[in-house]
Amino acid sequence: MIVETGHFALILALCVALVQAVIPLVGAQRGWSGWMAVATPAALAQFLLIATAFAALTWAFVSSDFSLKLVYENSHTDKPMLYKVTGVWGNHEGSMLLWVLILAMFGAAAAAFGGALPERLRARVLAVQGTIGVAFLVFVLFTSNPFLRLEEAPFNGRDMNPLLQDPGLAFHPPFLYLGYVGLSMAFSFAVAALIEGRVDAAWARWVRPWTLAAWIFLTIGIALGSWWAYYELGWGGFWFWDPVENASLMPWLLAAALLHSAIVVEKREALKSWTILLAIMAFGFSLIGTFLVRSGVISSVHSFANDPERGVFILFILAFFTGGALTLYAARASDMQAKGLFSMVSRESALVMNNVLLAVAALVVFTGTVWPLIAELFWDRKLSVGAPFFEKAFTPFMVGLALLLPLGSMMPWKRASLGKLVRPLLPALVLTLAVLALVWVMATGRPMLALGAAGLGAWILFGALAEIWQRAGRTPGRILRLPRADWGKAFAHGGLGIVFAGVGLLMAGQVEDIRVAKAGDSFEVAGYTITLVSVEDVPGPNFTAKTATMEVRQGDKLVATLHPEKRIYPVQAMPTTEADIDNGFWRDVYLVIGDPQEGGGWAVRTYVKPFANWIWAGCLLMAFGGGLSLTDRRYRSAAGARRATVADAVAAE
Repeated sequence: MIVETGHFALILALCVALVQAVIPLVGAQRGWSGWMAVATPAALAQFLLIATAFAALTWAFVSSDFSLKLVYENSHTDKPMLYKVTGVWGNHEGSMLLWVLILAMFGAAAAAFGGALPERLRARVLAVQGTIGVAFLVFVLFTSNPFLRLEEAPFNGRDMNPLLQDPGLAFHPPFLYLGYVGLSMAFSFAVAALIEGRVDAAWARWVRPWTLAAWIFLTIGIALGSWWAYYELGWGGFWFWDPVENASLMPWLLAAALLHSAIVVEKREALKSWTILLAIMAFGFSLIGTFLVRSGVISSVHSFANDPERGVFILFILAFFTGGALTLYAARASDMQAKGLFSMVSRESALVMNNVLLAVAALVVFTGTVWPLIAELFWDRKLSVGAPFFEKAFTPFMVGLALLLPLGSMMPWKRASLGKLVRPLLPALVLTLAVLALVWVMATGRPMLALGAAGLGAWILFGALAEIWQRAGRTPGRILRLPRADWGKAFAHGGLGIVFAGVGLLMAGQVEDIRVAKAGDSFEVAGYTITLVSVEDVPGPNFTAKTATMEVRQGDKLVATLHPEKRIYPVQAMPTTEADIDNGFWRDVYLVIGDPQEGGGWAVRTYVKPFANWIWAGCLLMAFGGGLSLTDRRYRSAAGARRATVADAVAAE
């Protein structure tokens, strides 16, 4: 009965979404306040109904109701409770239900907290959000229904993919979807503005918090996915340039560009049409990511499904929303005249360059991702575009962005002088040169890569600190009184610098060792002595494992005792590799036990990875900076109602 209640709630949610999509839009066009007012209760009701459906599906997984086809195909009674819960979205149908739940949640949040919005704009935003909800609820109910029953309930299920039986599944997909789907709000604001034919500073002020929230979630989601792949898959990498990884990176880049261009609209009423285009394309690339994951057109280890019917449906949704919005944009873009004039050397110009670099970088990633599909479709050639292409094509734009970031942040609006930027940035430049000198002395392996990464990372980080010092008027007592948005910006830029340094130094200095070792054998890797003490059979809740005990020593000092595993999940008859890692601030020692060898012993892989944790620490610092900015009171106040305080006078986003 609970399952049927969830199914019925999902059908009702579709009906409510239809009302939300049509009535407020007509009311806004005709000026009928009563019709426009329907948007708020409809958005709240839609969210509550989908939440009911999601709760019903969760109950089915937790109670192991194998009469439900989805539970039978993705669960098992021996599976730990955590993975029964995460199994709700560890499959195509359940993950799409989570997708529409988050979509409705953002609509409900806009309805609940959008009281400061003009009546017509709010009605149109919620109507567009409702239209997106209609499309995806139809997709779920007619092609991906999670509530289908089996005629005869089996005694047990087929279990979930062992790779997904990890705590990472509890956090990575929800955060990623919060980012993907959160960009729908920026899209809805953009389409509503195009319908009204009006984009101004107030619109930019309203759209920025939603975009920033989506960017924060997407940052956390990408970082968690990278970390999960690093410790779970056993290959020691943090980014594979897989098509689905790229699908999350592209909207992240465009959302970052959108955040910066919206600043120009708010402060100077320039880049209006470009900002609208970015809002459309950021969500468009989120839909492209959904298509890549669920259509099967491109081979990926992350793919949920290979159903052509679903792929065609998502392609239709992509074409309808992105194509429709771009058509509306083409009709209305000429009406959005820029008001602010600025010179070639100014903060506006720096932000334009920032946008160009981010947008072209996203285009490069998109080209490399879909090129194998294009080659096969038009020339019947099977191609593989891997890391070498992306590293050579993508890196130059990131280098340019890193060099520009501290300069652009320090420039004044409208007109700047490069000469006046030298003095505040001189300490940052000196510290960067000191870091380069230190790396030059200590670098081994690939010193030029290490120098470049450390230099760019230090330049961004010290540049962010120099900007904080400058905004405080070089007065220590004023630093803590700066607006939170200034601190958030410094943390976000500083986190990006740490990511740059971590990625480059890891790639330049990592050491890999692959060998066969027997119990009692010791070997040297990068100054560490690794000893394989034993390999034992250890039972798990729903798997069996060969668990190694390995000691890591540096000289006579025992650094760590690690226990990598080779697991077998009998229901799926699938092996997994569970690495064990001694995490450190400066380096990771990463151990993997492989298969037994014919001549005796075990395959053992050892990695020593310098600065690996800087990558994820930098990402979390970026997300923290975004969150800090989001708590700034200027994001919570109505646009145009700023109070003229001293803090506001020195603040400049």
